[in-house]
Amino acid sequence: MPEPTENPAELDRADAAGTVALSCETFRNWGRWGENDVKGTLNFLDDAKRAEAAGLVRRGVSFSLSQSFDMNGPQLGWRRRTNPVHTMLDTGTDAERGSQGFPHGLGGADDVIAMPLQCSTQWDGLGHIFDRGFAWNGRRAGDVVTSDGDLVTGIERVASDLIGRGVLLDLGRFAGTGGELPDGYAITTDELEACIAAQGESSRVGRGDMVLVRTGRLARARREGWNGYAGGPSAGLSFTTAGWLYRTEIAAIATDTWGFEVRPNEFDDAFQPLHQVAIPNIGLTIGEMWDLDALAEDCAADGRYDFLLAAPPLPITGAVGSPVNPLALK
Repeated sequence: MPEPTENPAELDRADAAGTVALSCETFRNWGRWGENDVKGTLNFLDDAKRAEAAGLVRRGVSFSLSQSFDMNGPQLGWRRRTNPVHTMLDTGTDAERGSQGFPHGLGGADDVIAMPLQCSTQWDGLGHIFDRGFAWNGRRAGDVVTSDGDLVTGIERVASDLIGRGVLLDLGRFAGTGGELPDGYAITTDELEACIAAQGESSRVGRGDMVLVRTGRLARARREGWNGYAGGPSAGLSFTTAGWLYRTEIAAIATDTWGFEVRPNEFDDAFQPLHQVAIPNIGLTIGEMWDLDALAEDCAADGRYDFLLAAPPLPITGAVGSPVNPLALK
C-alpha cells in the first residue's frame, strides 16, 4: 500500500475518495485501546501527564479561550446552526412589581438559553463524524448515534479527561503577516515542526498533549466582521498533516477557526476530509472557534508556549459535541 504524501503539491485533487481512504486506513487506531474504547487519543492523557501539567502554573495568570455565546456570534444558519438565543424567565422588573409570588420581599432573576452545541467555542466528540458509515473504533454509525443521541461515545464520557498540558503553536505569528495567515493557507507538517523549533523547547509536542493552533482568522473576523468565518475560506491544517496528528500521539487539538482544516479543502470535490481521518479513524478530539489571541500575546512576551489547559466539556448525555470555556493557566 502506498504511503500518504505529506506534500500538498502531490495531492491528487481529482481523487478525494481514494486519497481520503488511503489516509483513513493508514492512520487508523481502531482496537488500539480495546474493542470497547470510547475515548480515542484521550487515552494518551493519563494521570501522570495531568500531574506534570499542573507544574506548569507559575504566575497564576489565567486566560479564557472562549468566544462569547450570544446573538452576535458567527453562525449563519448552515444546517440549522444558529447563534445562541438567550431569554430571561424572571427579571428585576418582575421583582420590583411584586409579580413573582415570593414571600418577604424576595426577588430573583432566571434565564434560559437555546443553541446548537457547536455554535461557538466547542469540542467535536468522537460521534460527530463518520467514515463511510463507520464511527470511532469500527462501530457502525447507526449503532452509535441514533435519535436518542450518541449511545456509545457521548461527550459526557470524557467530562473529566480534558485537562493537561496545552501547547500553543502560533502559526499566524510564525508564518503569517501581521500575525495572521491568509484564507486558504494550508499549514503543512514541515511548518508545524518549524514553528515548534522557532518557538523553542516549551513548544515540544508529544504524547498526551493538547495542541492549540492559532491562524489569526478570529482576529481578522473581529476586526472586519464575520464575513464567512463560519464555513467560509480560512487558513487551517493541510490534509497532509494527518500523519503528524497520528505520529505525535497528541490527545486533542483545537484552532481559532470554524473548521480546523484549510478551507477551501484541497480537493476539487470534498468536504472536511481531514475530519474524516482524524475523528473516526485516529480517534482525535477536535476543538474549533477558540479565542487564542490574548494567550498568544502572553506566550510571545514570556517565551513560554506551554501551560496547564483545563477544557472539560459539559457532560451532556449523548451529545456529539459540547460548548466549552477553556482556561489556560500559566
